[in-house]
Amino acid sequence: MSDVDISIFRNDRNLKPVFYNDKCDKYDYLSAVGCGAIAGLVDIFLVGSPADSKLQGWTDAQVDKTVMSFAKTCGWSPREGKEKSVASAIGFLEKKFPVNYDQRHSGDVAGLFTMSAKNHHMKSLAHSPDIIGLFFSILNQFTSTSSFLHNGQLITIQTETYELQGHDFISKLFCGVANWFGHIMSDAAGSSGASGRGSGVVIPFYELFQLCNFGSFQVGQDRNTLATVATKVFQEGYDARFGLTMAIPVVLCDLSIKLIWAIKHCFYHKRPLHECIPTKRHDDLRIMLIIGDGTLCLMDGADAAIRSGENWVNFFLRLNIVAWYRLVSLVFREVCIRLGISLSLQKQLDAYIRINEAIALYLTQLEKIDFELFKKETEQYNHMLAMMEEANSEDELNVLLKSEYKALGIDLPYSGDFDAFMNDASSVLEFK
Repeated sequence: MSDVDISIFRNDRNLKPVFYNDKCDKYDYLSAVGCGAIAGLVDIFLVGSPADSKLQGWTDAQVDKTVMSFAKTCGWSPREGKEKSVASAIGFLEKKFPVNYDQRHSGDVAGLFTMSAKNHHMKSLAHSPDIIGLFFSILNQFTSTSSFLHNGQLITIQTETYELQGHDFISKLFCGVANWFGHIMSDAAGSSGASGRGSGVVIPFYELFQLCNFGSFQVGQDRNTLATVATKVFQEGYDARFGLTMAIPVVLCDLSIKLIWAIKHCFYHKRPLHECIPTKRHDDLRIMLIIGDGTLCLMDGADAAIRSGENWVNFFLRLNIVAWYRLVSLVFREVCIRLGISLSLQKQLDAYIRINEAIALYLTQLEKIDFELFKKETEQYNHMLAMMEEANSEDELNVLLKSEYKALGIDLPYSGDFDAFMNDASSVLEFK
């Protein structure tokens, strides 16, 4: 029977370290800057702002196709002509997933605050495509209320009584979540009655800028708070669809750096293929991503400052918030790693990775075992043990052991009579 090397569970040498200590060389830095610069040029000349973006038409078309596909799965049957447009799909979804918090202008909220069709998706918290929007949507549907953010204040109003479908709390909760998602899909590509592009939903968590009711930013002849500037920027088309457009150079930068890193480690460093998979455990790759995204953000910020004309709305319209969020998250993660601050979830994931590697090695050892031979040998041992227990004297036990030695093909460690052998001081037991 083959032996199983169980040392893999005790010896850390068989396990990969949590983080690799790879160092960047000059070619890594140059390639990272190059990838970031290319992505920056794409951001400047093809992304731009919602008013002049070359790529926005493509991303808007993809969102329209997604909305129409979702409407079809919900029962929408498009016909030829105008009925086949995205406006028809949006109208169907608006009727399919009605909500009580869909107030569209100041008149719908009794004039409590200023709101219009262009910004109600931002001011209404339940219209946000993130966990905050889901929470307030469920809250509003269960309590027949609407929640809004305006100039740093949370405003809640009562609406007409709204009854969710379902016979118990769990079923009503499920219907509330489904209703929230369906209504978000109806608003993602604008409203059915909008002229032109329409106002979509906000970039996830962008609605929180309305809490920033501070600062004094020049906008034309006026000075506005950051909350007001963010609202005006959204009204100019800075919605989730444009967020997808802004994500294109970020993804381009990220993937190109990872591709170059993987090719270098595979063909230059001659590493095994499984070690050339880009992960955040490689120190040099993390630094390259920070440099690349930093280059992209530097070019994006310079372009926004030059073209803004000292107007903060124009500045934020050209600022790629997706790239800046990516840069901040990369730097924050790197600082945590350098300071030894690791989130508990990440530590658990790293532990699971190492456990899986150990189990994989152990299974490889188990595959070498001849289980039929193991079963046969075990049966022999069990049979011998049963016979030994039935022995009534020492002589019977000696005879049994000698016969089993012979049956197993094992040579005795002595020759001749055992007593005579043991009485000879020069005799030595030899186990073969």
